[in-house]
Amino acid sequence: MILFFALLCLAAAIAGATAFVIFWPLTLVHMRDRQPELLAEFGPSAFISPSAWAWLMRGGYRAAGDRNLSGLAAPARISLLTILAGLVSSGVLYAIATVMP
Repeated sequence: MILFFALLCLAAAIAGATAFVIFWPLTLVHMRDRQPELLAEFGPSAFISPSAWAWLMRGGYRAAGDRNLSGLAAPARISLLTILAGLVSSGVLYAIATVMP
């Protein structure tokens, strides 16, 4: 039963990855069009930049004061948190399942 819940957590991480692949590029395109100074901080590969993801996790988009940017970045942040929580939960449950008889 524990492995089933581990698979459910992994499925949640996959769902979060799907949402992230939708909302993060939309956020970056919005930043390219309306907030180029913010996007310049992340460099040329902002999609996979750890500093950009850290900025997203911290909620740095709120400082821009752009409601449209917040509307796109908030779901990207939630999906990134879902990915991390799903992977961590799945790993913990898998570890518990391997230790318990």
